[in-house]
Amino acid sequence: MPEIRFQIQWPDGSQETCYSPSLVVKDYFTPNNEYELDDFVERSRTALKIASDRVQAKYGSPCGLALGQLQEIEIKSAQYNHLSQPKVRFIQFIE
Repeated sequence: MPEIRFQIQWPDGSQETCYSPSLVVKDYFTPNNEYELDDFVERSRTALKIASDRVQAKYGSPCGLALGQLQEIEIKSAQYNHLSQPKVRFIQFIE
């Protein structure tokens, strides 16, 4: 399966490189675009679960890296819930 990484910027300006085992994330994000925090988390949840399901269909078990990445995104996003209208900037795909 073609894997991909993508770079994001959190509301505090910190950047992170994230992982997906599938290109499905390209269906949910656009480079150089900002997303409301809740929308970003929901899109990540959907895309990474689909990616994990694709790995399970092909190899017989879900993708721990995709589910771990989702968990990291969910934990990190909780740090910004107190902000008024927090946004995540989707910087780029790294192929």
